[in-house]
Amino acid sequence: MAVKGTGPYNPENIFAKILRGDIPCKKVFENEWVLAFQDIAPKAAVHILIIPKKPYVSFIDFTKTASEDEIAGVMKAAGQIASELGLDESGYRVITNAGENSGQEVPHFHLHLLGGQPLPPFPV
Repeated sequence: MAVKGTGPYNPENIFAKILRGDIPCKKVFENEWVLAFQDIAPKAAVHILIIPKKPYVSFIDFTKTASEDEIAGVMKAAGQIASELGLDESGYRVITNAGENSGQEVPHFHLHLLGGQPLPPFPV
């Protein structure tokens, strides 16, 4: 079910629970800005979710309220994770969904890192 990309942050969403340690994950990376883990329903050979540690509802919220350091930290982490997973040579895709029309399902900003195989054309 799609969620709005605006409004108050719900601290009971699944990613908030993962950040608190209430729900386990298969962590692949963590630093001061993000936690990254394997998606439980992967759409590619490599499908990693990268979530900021602070509570942002969506990319909309993140770009309006996060500090420049945090925005840079999240993006640099995505590139570092891709490199550490050996995806630089073959390529990869980074996607985020923001709001109902995008199909955003979890009301916590996150990036999908997809790779490890040829990916289908991006929908237009």
